[in-house]
Amino acid sequence: MIDLLGFGGRGWGLQLLQGMGMTLLVAVSAYLWGLLLGGAAAALKLSSHRGGRVAADVYTTIVRGVPSLLVIYLLFFGGNSAATWVVSLLGFNGPVELSALPVGILAVGTVSGAYSAEVLRGGALAVPHGQVEAAKALGMNRWLTFRRVMLPQVLRYALPGLGNVWQLTLKDTSLVSVVALVELMRVAYLAQGATRQPFLFFTTAGLLYLGMAGLSGRLFARAELWAGRGVRRAAR
Repeated sequence: MIDLLGFGGRGWGLQLLQGMGMTLLVAVSAYLWGLLLGGAAAALKLSSHRGGRVAADVYTTIVRGVPSLLVIYLLFFGGNSAATWVVSLLGFNGPVELSALPVGILAVGTVSGAYSAEVLRGGALAVPHGQVEAAKALGMNRWLTFRRVMLPQVLRYALPGLGNVWQLTLKDTSLVSVVALVELMRVAYLAQGATRQPFLFFTTAGLLYLGMAGLSGRLFARAELWAGRGVRRAAR
């Protein structure tokens, strides 16, 4: 009988919890990176600059149109090749291998950002244009209008979609196990290989994912209530 709680043996239970911690680290970091990318892409999509709109459209179309695993492979192996080429120009010989953690965060965040961009763009378009005109009439500059009028309402409209993007990002972290990053799925795979009990460890990993998803879903639900405070709901 495998000591799942980690008392003795190789302590797979403890390793699973450590893997869950790595999964959360990658997910949170990638989600924040995706929000930065998505915010920039959404701003370009809504701008009057044609080149910026085209660049943002190309980014979101390509990244959302290809598998997330392919993005991870391209950034990991392509990044290694690019780094090797750069150091060769500096006179250093030999291959360069990038760390799996930053590459995994960058790859998952790049995918997350493509979806966040569309969510944030939709939130911005949902804000009534008359409110922006009213802010201008009151003498607000562009920064004050953005901070006091646009940003609170964009977040209120976008939070449900951003919650879905977070769930997608959390699940995509399982894909970075292909670059040997020891996160939850990687630990479960190693544990089942060592113990010949795949059902036990993959089920445990699934329950841990469900726990993280359920808790974060409740946090986003509370955030939606906070963002919608003071907003009168139409009577049904």
